[in-house]
Amino acid sequence: MQNLAPIALFVYNRPEHTRRTIKFLQQNLLADESRLFVFSDAATSPQDETNVKEVREFLKTVSGFKKVEIVERPKNLGLAASIIDGVTRLVKEYGKVIVFEDDLISSPYTLQYFNDALRRYEREDKVMHIGAYMYPLGGDAEEKTIDLPETFFYRAATSWGWATWERAWNHFEPDIDKLMQQFNSKKISDFSIDRTMNFWKQMREFKAGKNNSWAIRWYASIFLKGGLTLNPSESLINNIGHDGSGVHSGVNDIYNVVVNHKPITCFPDLIEENTEAYKCIRNFLKNRKGNLWLRLKRYINQKFKK
Repeated sequence: MQNLAPIALFVYNRPEHTRRTIKFLQQNLLADESRLFVFSDAATSPQDETNVKEVREFLKTVSGFKKVEIVERPKNLGLAASIIDGVTRLVKEYGKVIVFEDDLISSPYTLQYFNDALRRYEREDKVMHIGAYMYPLGGDAEEKTIDLPETFFYRAATSWGWATWERAWNHFEPDIDKLMQQFNSKKISDFSIDRTMNFWKQMREFKAGKNNSWAIRWYASIFLKGGLTLNPSESLINNIGHDGSGVHSGVNDIYNVVVNHKPITCFPDLIEENTEAYKCIRNFLKNRKGNLWLRLKRYINQKFKK
């Protein structure tokens, strides 16, 4: 009998997204052997109560897993507090956890990838996070000349489908001041992927009360410990929440990917960041918004969709 990681699924007020997320999870190899814990946050307003109730009624019908436990929050915690609480509970009980939110489509092999990686790197302290999402890196001619391995190590932590161990989560530092005081100019540049991504801006915005991101604090905690994240070169996850329905996401198609429907069989032996993968990701981030015309076209499309 396999010692599989529990799945933590965090949901709120999107019944259709939740149905799709669970549908694809049910189709995963190992789903019927996995424990599913669903953390349902309470409504913040009367307008959300109907959808929250619909989500909770649907959750009572979910099957296809070894066990389904629904945690209905009696009051609204918000996504960050709910995730921190839920992950902390499960890693204490099981030593590891796989984390999903309510807007993620998965490959049939996503759970297998997570569990294989969790077993393989269980005692490798430098490996702190396993991500299943990867940017669409194959759209540029220059990128196509780079033959990335099936999986690789990288510094930044993606939050769209991930896993970790208790030993790594113990290093999570929620205090933004304690995190920020450890950065200098070089660390800020390294943290921000040579300043191609707004990670440091997210840190400053959290401090200013403009966001409530658990993910940026988790990545900062990993980065400051010199930790690494494991990632697939072809994404095992696609986020369907960039349709304007999410509390924390707007309308966007930059990060859409085609989900890889093949099993992952190769993992790196050398525990260090893959230089070619880093360059490829940096190039994608640098050019992800396209030229001025593409940015204008995207802006108009987003306004129209809204």
